[in-house]
Amino acid sequence: METRAGRIRLLPETTVNRIAAGEVIERPAAAVRELVENALDAGARRIVVAIAGGGIERIEVVDDGDGMSAGELALAVQRHATSKLPDDDLVRISTLGFRGEALPSIGAAARLVITSRPPGAEAAATLTVEGGRVGTPAPAAGPPGTRVVVRDLFYATPARRKFLKSPRAEADAAEAAVRRLALASPQTAMRFESDGRVAFDLPGQDRADRVAALLGGEALLVVEGVRNTLRVTGYAAAPGVTRATAAAQVLVVNGRPVADPVLRIAVRVAYRDVIAQGRHPVVALFLELPADELDVNVHPAKAEVRFRDPGEVRGLVISALTRALAGGAGATGSPMQPHTGRPALALRPDGLPRPGMAEAGLALGGTPAVRSPDRFHGPFSARDGVEFPLGAPVAQVLDTYIIAVAGDGALILVDQHAAHERLTHEALKAQLLAGGVRAQPLLLPAVVDLPPADAARLLARGDDLRGLGLEIEAFGPGAVLVRAMPAALGTPEPGPLLRDLADEFADMDESTVLAARLDAVLARLACHGSIRAGRRLGIPEMDALLRQMEATPRADTCSHGRPTWLKLTRSEIERLFGRR
Repeated sequence: METRAGRIRLLPETTVNRIAAGEVIERPAAAVRELVENALDAGARRIVVAIAGGGIERIEVVDDGDGMSAGELALAVQRHATSKLPDDDLVRISTLGFRGEALPSIGAAARLVITSRPPGAEAAATLTVEGGRVGTPAPAAGPPGTRVVVRDLFYATPARRKFLKSPRAEADAAEAAVRRLALASPQTAMRFESDGRVAFDLPGQDRADRVAALLGGEALLVVEGVRNTLRVTGYAAAPGVTRATAAAQVLVVNGRPVADPVLRIAVRVAYRDVIAQGRHPVVALFLELPADELDVNVHPAKAEVRFRDPGEVRGLVISALTRALAGGAGATGSPMQPHTGRPALALRPDGLPRPGMAEAGLALGGTPAVRSPDRFHGPFSARDGVEFPLGAPVAQVLDTYIIAVAGDGALILVDQHAAHERLTHEALKAQLLAGGVRAQPLLLPAVVDLPPADAARLLARGDDLRGLGLEIEAFGPGAVLVRAMPAALGTPEPGPLLRDLADEFADMDESTVLAARLDAVLARLACHGSIRAGRRLGIPEMDALLRQMEATPRADTCSHGRPTWLKLTRSEIERLFGRR
């Protein structure tokens, strides 16, 4: 049988290995990852990685694992030879590596030297592979464990080398790969060097210490969740701590770091309405599930996995993260501890403030009082044994920001509009979950003129809006009659609210169920029912706002992801004045 390219033929072994190298070892970071995974599977308690020139010039990985004999060395560089599969079962895979392609692929694209010694052996053995040409194992000196040196990566496939990034970028990718493996295997000591610079040198430690060492010093919230045979644990930063990329998201499935779309989407959904668009949260999540509910054999580089029930996995991760994020503002505990602050003011079952909030003037239309007390007697202290993380209000500045003093003397700055927006958002959500947002009929129905397309969008969603406490009906071409508004919003002008909601619906496909974008719609409502910047507040109003923030889930950020409050500690203030 002939094809346009000529007769069908079998490719030479060296060509096959170079093709495999392009699939498995697409850049130095992939070679580093494969070698470190081999070391972990060999039971290493300490692994040292050193690279030069971004890993293009040189990669060295040294471990104290089980090691290999001369005969095993010769087999290790053959394609599809592996110690990772005790039988032919490709479902119940419990090791990081299993394909048996990494070492021959590296050897096909670079100059590879492996020196290894099993425990109890009198001497080590060494083997060289260059551009796919395999040498003969020879005796050598070396401690128990394995030392792998890779030089001139892709010298045998120069076309691949042209597509690599700068040495700096390749070094960063290699370091990130080792960081992910270090987070997945905290019991193993790991050291990473690049061009003689030590990026990290970590002892074997527990997971919490490893996460703190590699993801930064911010206080992280504990994440825990169980659903049927699935279990997720880990740590997540508060919404105020974000990154420009997803590089600080570590997702580990059965001990294997992955870049899996199911998990990434779950993280994005959980943080969607508490961080600004375009920002990424900091998380380290560890998912455990039975091996037969997971297929790890779906990606040449093992970066993705396939779940038997992705919906259940996604739901578990979203719910666990949502619970971790649901503490009140200012209630974050010590690092690696969940929210521990005691709420000073509980919400009513319908999500609205308890009696006393309206009297304090928090609802729109309240009479503004003086903006600062007659005198202030020093740092705020707890009342009746209850701690108030956001402290006592002292003054309002620029008719927008509340200044408070916490029990430890720290200054707290609160954006009154952003804060009340979150409170209104959560109150609306609580009412909706309880059966529907409470509506307030207007004494005089309001007519709102809109572009015909916007009016049509709103009227098409009339039943959905009624569940949100907004009752509308058609009133001639391009006009809508508003009969009721959500009671939690107070008395905002309905026109701007309807125009914003029309914009929100314009971004949604007609077939999209409102529940899929519910938080975005609630955020639009909340924004129109919140205390505006520029409105003067009295001390009782400020105090009521702070207390309700402490009792409200996700109150650290507004519905658009911006922070609602900032804290200046004593040491930070002293640094500003040059005292430190």
